[in-house]
Amino acid sequence: MVVSSTREMHKFGGSSLADAEHIRNVANIIKQHTQPQDLIVVSAMGKLTDNLIQWITLSADDPVSANQQLQKIKFHYLTQTNRLLNHPESVSQQFLEDILSLSSLLDKPLSDAIYAEVVGHGEIWTARLVSAYLNQLGLENHYLDSRLFLYAERARLPQVDFERSRLRLQPHLAQAGGKRLVITGFICQNRAKETVLLGRNGSDYSATQIAALADVNKVTIWSDVAGVYSADPHQINNANLLSFLRVDEATELARLAAPVLHARTLQPVKSHQMTLLLRSSLQPEHGSTRIEHALSASEHGKIVTHHNQIGLIELVVPPNQEFEQWQQQCQQWIATQQLTPLAQHLDRQQRTVKLAYPIEYIDNVYIQFKQLPLMVDSSSIRYDLALLAIVGYGVCRNSLQMMRFLQMLKTQPLEFIWQSPDQISVVAILRQTVGRDLLRNVHDDLFRPHKTVGLVVLGNGTIAKTWIDLYRQQREALSARSKFNFTLIGLVSSTKGWLSYQGLLPSLQNRTLDEAFEQQAQELEPKQLLNWMSAHPFDELVVLDITASDEVAKHYLNFAKHGFHVISANKRGAAFPLAQFHELQNAFQQSGSHWLYNATIGRGLPINTILRDLVESGDTILSIEGTFSDTMTWLFYQYDQHLHTFAELIEQAWQQGLSERNPREDLSGTDAMRKLLIAARSAGYDIDPQKIKVESLLDGNAEQLSLNEFFESLAPLNQTLEERYLNAQEDGLSLRYVARFHANGQSTIGLEELDPDDPLSQTLPGENLFIIRSQWYRDKPLIIHGPSSGPAMTAGAIQSDLNRLVKLL
Repeated sequence: MVVSSTREMHKFGGSSLADAEHIRNVANIIKQHTQPQDLIVVSAMGKLTDNLIQWITLSADDPVSANQQLQKIKFHYLTQTNRLLNHPESVSQQFLEDILSLSSLLDKPLSDAIYAEVVGHGEIWTARLVSAYLNQLGLENHYLDSRLFLYAERARLPQVDFERSRLRLQPHLAQAGGKRLVITGFICQNRAKETVLLGRNGSDYSATQIAALADVNKVTIWSDVAGVYSADPHQINNANLLSFLRVDEATELARLAAPVLHARTLQPVKSHQMTLLLRSSLQPEHGSTRIEHALSASEHGKIVTHHNQIGLIELVVPPNQEFEQWQQQCQQWIATQQLTPLAQHLDRQQRTVKLAYPIEYIDNVYIQFKQLPLMVDSSSIRYDLALLAIVGYGVCRNSLQMMRFLQMLKTQPLEFIWQSPDQISVVAILRQTVGRDLLRNVHDDLFRPHKTVGLVVLGNGTIAKTWIDLYRQQREALSARSKFNFTLIGLVSSTKGWLSYQGLLPSLQNRTLDEAFEQQAQELEPKQLLNWMSAHPFDELVVLDITASDEVAKHYLNFAKHGFHVISANKRGAAFPLAQFHELQNAFQQSGSHWLYNATIGRGLPINTILRDLVESGDTILSIEGTFSDTMTWLFYQYDQHLHTFAELIEQAWQQGLSERNPREDLSGTDAMRKLLIAARSAGYDIDPQKIKVESLLDGNAEQLSLNEFFESLAPLNQTLEERYLNAQEDGLSLRYVARFHANGQSTIGLEELDPDDPLSQTLPGENLFIIRSQWYRDKPLIIHGPSSGPAMTAGAIQSDLNRLVKLL
């Protein structure tokens, strides 16, 4: 095909040509935006086509009303002609002659040919008037009746005879002599020389079809809207004009009966590699939508479209028919009959096929289905449904958008959801009208800017890896709930860091996290890490401290000053001396960032959250008691001097990862002290570590020993604990290591002999138990009891804090 590099096609809709003022505006657009050799296709002005249809309808039964309708048509057209033309006689005379001719036709029995001849004159009269006015302005052009070259046989959707029409058009292009051609839209002619209407949106279709015939590669359709928006701009005020659409996206939008486009208009665009531009004739400066062929695009939905006049045809497949084969044959017949539905649903269990169509033509479709050459147990039709869809290349592969859309539909009376085979649309058929609120909520949820959040994990141990696995599973659900886009951008050990603003997870591919870290991580100094995080491109940055490091906790002050949020599983920062703790709190408050540390106590049990909620609700905490050390609970539950020495149990706990890396922190009470301190502070009390009386099970010089020397030095502890164990056993009591905070007295941590009925003595290994007494829970304390051990519980507590953080943001 030889494509013209200079000639373009411009098409103007009826709303752009409604009256003399609008036609003057169109003439100005033609002057500014077209060249002398361009083609111009016009629709019938304003409501002229509707008025002609009304004249035909009234002519059959009500001659008086028909004449009144005719006078209305004449008055409007002649008025606009007189306003536009200095010498309107020629155009007016042709119009009046046509009226006489058409009136005589309507005296005959109405046929398809007569109907088309009368209705098609809206385009003829408008094109003549536009052509005459342009010539008057010095914009030389020729008027061309498209029936002189455009051929199609009468059908429900007439198809232009391309080769014959192309051959007929060439002489008219040659005779134009480089001048513009003003051409009628909507109408063509069959072999019997009868007028044929090209159907709904026929003027747009004839414009792209004529452009294909004339080897034009750019078509601009001017109407009352600037192009395709992310939703109906009349319904959604913040809908965005889309500057670009792929042809297949535009085709799918048109297939779903969106009023801005029609599928047939896009057929020539698709098959002849054209570019289609949609612009507003009323506000040309307000942008446009360009529709063209593209080989690639990001996979996401671009448009929310809806239709509130949807019907449903339901077919029940007989039990003696093989369902899959029946369905395939039905689909083939539907394609042959050009009855492709907007969406469909197959229910193999109920043996039903549901097909959605616009109500405006579903009755005719239903009649055609009576000719289906397959056995049907029953068929039915409904008229009370609506359609809500998202359109965009690869939208069905965009799991985040799909999840958000499905969550929005959870509260809606859903008939079914359908995904197009090419993954370019997801369609929901609803049993109620799509209201403005639902449309706005879906649009805003999908398309408004979402905050971006970068996540940096400090620590590369088992808990950190467990949390990353949990995050990978929960990321899309978390994003859908929060409307934030999360990216894991850093994983840092004590000496190395794997850092990438683009995200770590895409780099995993088939490698484990350990393998990827080993290959990707670089030597890293704390200052380098801080500088890298400070230059981050995200809306928010969250540091997840999953270490047990005092040094890391000391960097919280810098994190706060840079506006980073911190989620801690590390107990050190929240258990700093009171002045240092307050300095951290003030730094986070002043920067507007947040520091959450629910994972520091109780693993998955929300002890900190519950204490804060009680205080913020007006309660006063009186005491907090519990088994704050998982390690000590395990040791004293397992201890029996006849089976193991206490030293043997300590080493066993350390080897199995049941204790802190340094087991002396458990045996000295330091770990329990930190947790009790954090709980008291969460309850609203400013308490320093020295205010807690701690019973250590170790000698004073234990911290100076190496770990091996420490394990070898435990013989005296064995003897001491054996004596205490036997004394408690003689009294029928149990040894337990208990932490107690009292608001009005001394807080203690130490080994106690408890009655077997005491809840604290009944705590099993791998459990935590906390007893909270307050003004509201004075007589019957609040008891929080549940599992405490394992990386999964801590990872869950970290994830809970991340969920809480996004709510705060």
